[in-house]
Amino acid sequence: MEAYCEFARVYDELMDDVPYERWADFLGEMIEEYGISRPIGRAQGSMPSKEQEILETEKNLVLDLGCGTGTLTELLWRKGYDMIGIDNSEDMLNAAMEKRESSGSDILYLCQDMRELDLYSTVGTVISVCDSVNYLLQDKDVEETFRRVKNYLYPEGIFIFDFNTVYKYETVIGDATIAENREDCSFIWENYYHGKEHINEYDLTVFVKEEEGGETFRRFYETHYQRGYTLKEMERLVAKAGLTLVKTLDADTRREVRDESERVYVIARKCER
Repeated sequence: MEAYCEFARVYDELMDDVPYERWADFLGEMIEEYGISRPIGRAQGSMPSKEQEILETEKNLVLDLGCGTGTLTELLWRKGYDMIGIDNSEDMLNAAMEKRESSGSDILYLCQDMRELDLYSTVGTVISVCDSVNYLLQDKDVEETFRRVKNYLYPEGIFIFDFNTVYKYETVIGDATIAENREDCSFIWENYYHGKEHINEYDLTVFVKEEEGGETFRRFYETHYQRGYTLKEMERLVAKAGLTLVKTLDADTRREVRDESERVYVIARKCER
């Protein structure tokens, strides 16, 4: 069953505890410290030529790969970044475009599988967070995605992504059942961890009120699969794709990655040869 179809309708409601603003602040700091993209309107020095202007435009583009409903994409746009959002779920992108209409942003949204990433130009920064990379279940899928990211990165551009670790699936959420009962939307999230493959299957049952003030709920199901990775595995895949590792961080503490880290940030760069 395809993921993020019906679930897209209630995704934002059920994910309202995700600290998107804190993530956006962190990403902005990392781009400022390690990247080449700058917010629109940042002084660029003397008047550039047409060719220089095109290059500056590409350097300052930021791609949100696996953007979902566009919440983080919008937050980075508000920080002044020229944003592109890509997701392989039309339903999630429809929600993102509703936000774009409401905010008046000029974010470009594209429906693509990240393994088939295809852009019209290079970009200065690619981000992929909220465990989008964990939906890639095979090494070859991760490597192909990373190679395409490298291909479309401007020289010295950076790729910032996160991933859930094997430790998280094995120890924290594997084989656990999570349920929440809300006024208009409730869910049951059943996890089944397949240790040999390091794949976490989660079956999601959602109950959504048909109309405001009514008493009728509609039930739907989705099944998602995510693979846990170790830091060593990710470092190897980054290197195989031809990217240069810059920094790794525990996503919760923003410090050195530990054996007990549940989510890890990776910053990699496209270095000129």
